Amino acid sequence: MKRLFCLAVLSALMAGQASLAQADGVEFSVGQTGESTMTYRLGVQFDWDKSWLQSDIGRLTGYWDGAYTYWDGKDYKDNHSLSFSPVLVYEFGNGNVKPYVEAGIGVSVFSNTQVEDRKFGSAFNFEDRVGFGLRFAGGHEVGIRATHYSNAGIKQPNDGVESYALHYKMPF
Repeated sequence: MKRLFCLAVLSALMAGQASLAQADGVEFSVGQTGESTMTYRLGVQFDWDKSWLQSDIGRLTGYWDGAYTYWDGKDYKDNHSLSFSPVLVYEFGNGNVKPYVEAGIGVSVFSNTQVEDRKFGSAFNFEDRVGFGLRFAGGHEVGIRATHYSNAGIKQPNDGVESYALHYKMPF
């Protein structure tokens, strides 16, 4: 399993090298699970540069998110995950500070199938997220996000785990 994970990391880095220059921003987040495992996440985001349902109230847009997360628990240290997700965002207003809400469902792969006492049936899991925050002029962003990881019952056990995090996006 560790060899497969290392191969996935290497492949993602090589594929991402060419497209990283086109990324719109890098995201840093720090969070915690309900089992007190700390999460440290580094991601890149690629805006869709499209808008739907645009009005005086706001607009619907989105981005692609690719990320690496380090899971630092008491009993199960050194867990890592890679994730990729399309994310829908509704921005409110047209000013220099725009509140937003977001939601997305993507995929992830873990190096270990256990986070504290929560067990996954496989290394492959889905990543579901909801969040809200503020986008500032110039592309900076701060927000709060809840993320759930599970394999949707594909393989047992399927305890799943949630992470609650603060994040900051720095534009390129």
